[in-house]
Amino acid sequence: MKVALNIVGAILVFVGTIWFLQGVNVLPGSFMTGQTRWAVRGGIAAVAGVVLLVSANRKQKSAA
Repeated sequence: MKVALNIVGAILVFVGTIWFLQGVNVLPGSFMTGQTRWAVRGGIAAVAGVVLLVSANRKQKSAA
């Protein structure tokens, strides 16, 4: 389960970063270039990916 969460989190960070950079007009060549909505969606996806990565890799405290 941890491996799957890490993969999904990494993909979200990667895709979110690409969307953000296209949305703020840093990476041209797409219909998303210069569109604020893609910058916002990309930022949200990247943050969600980071949260997923952090939560998947936290050490669990033992109950005992």
